[in-house]
Amino acid sequence: MDQADIPALLSRLASDEDAARKMAVFKLQSSINDPSFADVFISSGGLIILRRLIMSTGGNTLAYSLQSLSRLLEVDMGWDIFEGPSASDLVERVVELIVTNPLVNILRGAMSILVALVSHSQSTSTSGHAPITFGFRALKPAVAVYPQFFDLVIQQLHSADHALCANALMLINALIRDAVSSEPNENAKAGATEEWPKFIRRLQDLGLIKAVYNLMQSSALQDLAHPLLEFQSLTKVLLQKWRQVQVDVERPEHRRALKGLHLASAPNRDHVNGLGKIEELQESGKKGSRRHNPEKWRRLGFETESPAAEFGNAGFLGLMDLADFVRKNEDGFQKLLLEQSTKPLHERCPIARSSLAVTLILYEHFDCDRSEMEDLREYQLSDGKQQDKLFRPLLLQWSRLHTAGLNAFFKLWRSTGADQDDFEKVSELVRILVDQVIGQAGRSKDVQEVEEDLVEYDFGRLRELQMELLELSFDDQWGQHLYKVRESLNQEALTFIKEQRIRCLLQGSWFAKPVPRKDSQGTGTQSRRAANGTLWRYAKLSHNRRYLHYADFALRSTMDPNLDALSEKIDLREVSSVASNVFVPSTEAGADGNNSTKITIFGYAKGEVAKLKDLGQLKEDPLLTLHPMTHSLASEWLDGLLMLLGQAPITAETNKLIKLVKDYGMKIRLLNVRMEATYAGPPEGAGVVPSREGLNDDYWYEI
Repeated sequence: MDQADIPALLSRLASDEDAARKMAVFKLQSSINDPSFADVFISSGGLIILRRLIMSTGGNTLAYSLQSLSRLLEVDMGWDIFEGPSASDLVERVVELIVTNPLVNILRGAMSILVALVSHSQSTSTSGHAPITFGFRALKPAVAVYPQFFDLVIQQLHSADHALCANALMLINALIRDAVSSEPNENAKAGATEEWPKFIRRLQDLGLIKAVYNLMQSSALQDLAHPLLEFQSLTKVLLQKWRQVQVDVERPEHRRALKGLHLASAPNRDHVNGLGKIEELQESGKKGSRRHNPEKWRRLGFETESPAAEFGNAGFLGLMDLADFVRKNEDGFQKLLLEQSTKPLHERCPIARSSLAVTLILYEHFDCDRSEMEDLREYQLSDGKQQDKLFRPLLLQWSRLHTAGLNAFFKLWRSTGADQDDFEKVSELVRILVDQVIGQAGRSKDVQEVEEDLVEYDFGRLRELQMELLELSFDDQWGQHLYKVRESLNQEALTFIKEQRIRCLLQGSWFAKPVPRKDSQGTGTQSRRAANGTLWRYAKLSHNRRYLHYADFALRSTMDPNLDALSEKIDLREVSSVASNVFVPSTEAGADGNNSTKITIFGYAKGEVAKLKDLGQLKEDPLLTLHPMTHSLASEWLDGLLMLLGQAPITAETNKLIKLVKDYGMKIRLLNVRMEATYAGPPEGAGVVPSREGLNDDYWYEI
């Protein structure tokens, strides 16, 4: 619309005819986000007319008016509409519409206006009047009139209209951001009473978390991506804030939480080891003086009797998590304390310390210190499945994850037989467990499944993951050193398995001797023995490892024959190659001789090498054929012969054994290194350029 048409437009907006007003405001909403148009509109008194429309009309005229004001605020103009004595009436009117009006197009515009109002920073009007009130303070008077406001805004998160749902979530985000940022961090140290935790709890009690969690798992994710990502970032901000608040027994809320822990532990229950004695009144000069149990807090898993100081790293967030766990699992908490009290002191699982450890593990896992701008930038640069992974609905289930993680901690403590000195090792296992279960969980995975996976995860697999991670970590920092270690271990493993395989040859083995196919009658064992003479072959390596002795037998004796009983032998120096069909496990055969697996030893006839000048004319002849009865025996003899001849093993079974020995060697070496060494930084002073103070250019090299 041309700026010259503005006077006529204003005239129609001020008309008493609803049809004229509706058409005019419909055109206005499409032009008002042009700054040059908006400037003339405002200077011509348009804000007064627009305000009147919002206050007095309904239906589409009202919807277009709200949309026009919303778009005007988007270009950061028209804020003067909220100044003056009647400003509160306008805000109250918008709040009233959200509470009482069922029309979606009106609700969208009203919420959009409040998002802008709450998000806008405090400023002074250009006319020099008193500062305009923005933020949540601007809504307080209206919310006092309509206390159901927050409940109805959160209800809109269940709306089938995605645009309305997005506007409602943006309004909640703006309110949370304003509540958190309006109070300086000094309050956390000074011990002042913050309003933001009360406000957040009020929203949570109205079902905010569940509603956003469902949205984050729904198919509407793309339409709500930005407000959902903002809410996720604000959740991290809240966790940061709670962690920054230091636990202080002088603060009523903190004192109540600590007292609740103590009372929930059933302090008057007599424990088996005598540390939980009944707290009783003692007559010690003053009537009614109380002597407390000297292990009051240590029996709960604190290291000292001053629990507040032990929340230093986790802050009030750690106290909230522990108190929440105890409140929801009071019976289990008391049973756990009783169970631990029957054990020696050094074997008890410190419940409070474990809870704090799980809190910090979750905090690091969700990268709660990551800035919101980083999250938004990563979302803009990613696409498809990568964008989907940026949304972490499980973050909103913090309390349930903490409880499940803590129960997993207790289970690992029991299953590993840990004691107090192993606390950090168990914590590291829980860290890996959280990364594996929560980190690998898809966006739509239900939190109940995650809880079950945390507690039921296979401990053996967890240890394997720990070793793999250790190895990867070592690779990053000590790659060259590890390469040499692996090479060394590979040679050691190869030598070890070579010796094992050759010892199998030195021990000797029985082999089947297949019966030639004949058309004669009778296929029984006795008939075949009569037809062929012998059914068994026994082979054994000589002690000096130079000759392979063998002989054929009609019967397999219970005592293995010695070398003197083996009439035939092969000089291994004359062996040229060993061939076999041993590649994959075949069905193990018995003594009936039907096994098709065979090993053939080839060699050159004596004196042939000396006679022929062209070695290419040499012809290999089979010297001996062996028919192993099992695949394991075939692997032992084939690879044993090859390694004896200085060749590499070829069967999968032998190579698997070599890898197994090498891996165990690596694990033993890794387990001998402390965990701190894995992540240790450079030594002190590394990378510092030496000072040249006091030196001149007169230098020389010693050769």
